[in-house]
Amino acid sequence: MTFRTFLLSACLLLLGSATVSAESLKIGLNYPETGRYKNQGLQQRLAAYLAVEEINQAGGVLGQPLELVIRNTRGEPEKGARNTAEMIDQEGVQMVFGGVSSAVAIASGKAARDRNRIYFGTLTYSNATTGSEGHRFMFREPYNAWMTAKALGDYLNQNHANDDYFYITSDYTWGWSVEESVRQFSNTQDTERHPGVKTPFPRALITDFRKALEQAAESDAKVLMMVLFGDDMVRALQVAYEMGLTKRMQVVVPNLTLGMARQVGPAMMEGVIGGAPWVWTLPYENNYPRGKEFVEAFSARYEMRPSSSAASAYSIVYQYKEAVERAGTTNTADVIRALEGHRYSFLKDEQYWREFDHQNVQSVYVVKVKPRDQVMADEFASDYFEIIGSMAGDQAAQTQEEWEERRREAGKPVRL
Repeated sequence: MTFRTFLLSACLLLLGSATVSAESLKIGLNYPETGRYKNQGLQQRLAAYLAVEEINQAGGVLGQPLELVIRNTRGEPEKGARNTAEMIDQEGVQMVFGGVSSAVAIASGKAARDRNRIYFGTLTYSNATTGSEGHRFMFREPYNAWMTAKALGDYLNQNHANDDYFYITSDYTWGWSVEESVRQFSNTQDTERHPGVKTPFPRALITDFRKALEQAAESDAKVLMMVLFGDDMVRALQVAYEMGLTKRMQVVVPNLTLGMARQVGPAMMEGVIGGAPWVWTLPYENNYPRGKEFVEAFSARYEMRPSSSAASAYSIVYQYKEAVERAGTTNTADVIRALEGHRYSFLKDEQYWREFDHQNVQSVYVVKVKPRDQVMADEFASDYFEIIGSMAGDQAAQTQEEWEERRREAGKPVRL
């Protein structure tokens, strides 16, 4: 071999090595760009892009730039599963996250499991996600229905213990799970005293909500429990306001988000109570520096405040990055081990990924929508929530024994 040939071969080898090291590390976002939950999906996408950009500016993950691959679930479980399969099989993503429906997250998570990839549930509150339908490849970042209901139940038992309730519930896995949990922790299991109706999902009409609300109006209930989400909650609450129910009943929306509040508006939302894993004012109230950095970066970039949906997506990207770096590899089994039991403080107080069910254990907040003038005083007219209660994650979450009991009832193994 001549020196010139040797030099050329060496250059080609170096060039090939540089190309390999510069290859991107792909992650997939599976979110509803259209459909009933598109507002929450948009927040996920914006926050995910922000996280990816920040990480790449800081050097990427193990020297590789992150690349975000996105797909629209349309809020449909089958579409979410197909998207997940496509992103893994055709795009080569190393993990997938997203979802604004527990049915979508569960179906998508199973598609990821079948391909040896982690799925991070980003906005999925049904107990089933990390309960009866949980598996080794599913990690849920937000709280679940049990945790929401336990914190809400504590507040409701102190303030509405003797009141009658009326439930309006979205007829799918999330709605069933939330209603069951809220009834348990608010001591309203008696369906004769505390009746309720189910509304169709995913194609409920205004007439469906009006009929349900007319039944609520005819009852003696003092608490209107609206187990609805996204555009369904928005439309139902608008009808409830028009009927005068928001003035004569305490409206409770178990899973309340900033996006939903903004869609309805401060005048109609005033006084509504709900649960939340995070609100944008929390870092300022409790001096969480990294949380404040996120709020300020998101607000400056997009000229709006981030919701809990955005916070979840943003946190997941960083949690995956850090797990890969702790593991020193993107190998799924190693990353799972790096996540299990890991404790961290990021946008709020300490959280951790529980080993036996992969539920993220974290503080839960009870919030109440402020009067209109306070909401509008914010630069982006989004200071909606007053924190009126909280519960530590370990107090709110199911115990391992309770989780195992649910798994046995579902005929599932008690180990992931």
